[in-house]
Amino acid sequence: MRLLAFFKTLDRRFIFLFVGLAVIFPFLLDLDLPEYPTVMVKAIYNTVEGLQPGSLVLMPFDYDPSTAPELDPMAAAVVRHCLSRDLRVCFMALWPEGQGMVSNLISGTVQPEFPDKVYGRDYVNLGYKAGGQGLINAVLLNMRSMFTTDAAGVPVDSLPIMIGVTNLKDFKFIMNFSAGRPGSKEWIQFAGDPGRIPVASGSTAVQAPLLYPYYPSQMVGLMGGLKGAAEYEAALLAGYPRFKDSRRVATELMVPQAMAHFVIMLFIVLGNIIYFAERRAGKR
Repeated sequence: MRLLAFFKTLDRRFIFLFVGLAVIFPFLLDLDLPEYPTVMVKAIYNTVEGLQPGSLVLMPFDYDPSTAPELDPMAAAVVRHCLSRDLRVCFMALWPEGQGMVSNLISGTVQPEFPDKVYGRDYVNLGYKAGGQGLINAVLLNMRSMFTTDAAGVPVDSLPIMIGVTNLKDFKFIMNFSAGRPGSKEWIQFAGDPGRIPVASGSTAVQAPLLYPYYPSQMVGLMGGLKGAAEYEAALLAGYPRFKDSRRVATELMVPQAMAHFVIMLFIVLGNIIYFAERRAGKR
């Protein structure tokens, strides 16, 4: 009972300290956990694998810096996969901050890891456009009605990657990275369904349960939060060993996340033990 009394009176600041140590130690010890792709994540991987070289992939970045720790790693993994298969990638955003997320990915992943890929031929940043689902409806019928230039103001007609692109139906796959609305739900409802275009989502862990009903009939696959990103990194490493030396951010962060969750669960269990012990002692 003394031990239970000690934990009952434990200053909550010590709980925060234990959680902090659980996050820090895995980094110091360089711990790693094996990741195995789930069915929904593997479905996205297989879809990319099944596309013919030269196929067009649309990647809307519908998130901001606050959710970048969850979504940036999965975006980097999918882009590595697409460019390794010589797919052509068109980036865009329905969120104003999404354009910056695209720029960070291009400068941090595409350019240093794929120096042979040429902007305007192998990939392009179309930038941010307002309108949400209205914009999706418009580009489903006519891409040029909304996108006349890229993010830097270069006319899209002068970019080889955009030659022959008239609407969304010219894209073989839409891979959306979403933190809310407009996002994956709108791309499924207003692009995937009416255009019969395969759509997959990389979403925050909070939003993922809202998208489960769309799988597998309306959505190819789903990556939920950091765990989904780590699973895709594992699938990519298994299929493309050359990425062994590339930084796998999600995989690195999974151990601290798992340890922090373990500590929190431990204190929850201790709290319940103390509650029932006191309740039993009170009855006596």
